[in-house]
Amino acid sequence: VQLQASGGGLGQAGGSLRLSCTVSGRTSDATGLGWFRQTPGTEREFVAATSWSGIPTYYEDSVKGRFTISRDSAKSTVYLEMNNLKPEDTAVYYCAAASSGSLIYAWAYTWWGQGTQVTVSS
Repeated sequence: VQLQASGGGLGQAGGSLRLSCTVSGRTSDATGLGWFRQTPGTEREFVAATSWSGIPTYYEDSVKGRFTISRDSAKSTVYLEMNNLKPEDTAVYYCAAASSGSLIYAWAYTWWGQGTQVTVSS
């Protein structure tokens, strides 16, 4: 499974950005898709996830009500719509595909895309 993330950049506090992640390859091996983020010197943090079917979805508490994960099966793409951005959302965001286990834990993910930088200015 290969993943290619895009859509990062500079946003303003209170604004919006949308991340995209195109999934290709042996996708039948994947059980779910997720987004994680990481800042320098910290561990990769769970942000949001969805099962391969698109339901259910999971969110980290700090992004609930602001971020939405969705999947377009026709385009083999998973999105992360980020609204009401906050400076603390600044991080490198990674999309990933899981092979087994709970989708809120990084260990469940076998395949990772390259990161995309999101910077939110106050």
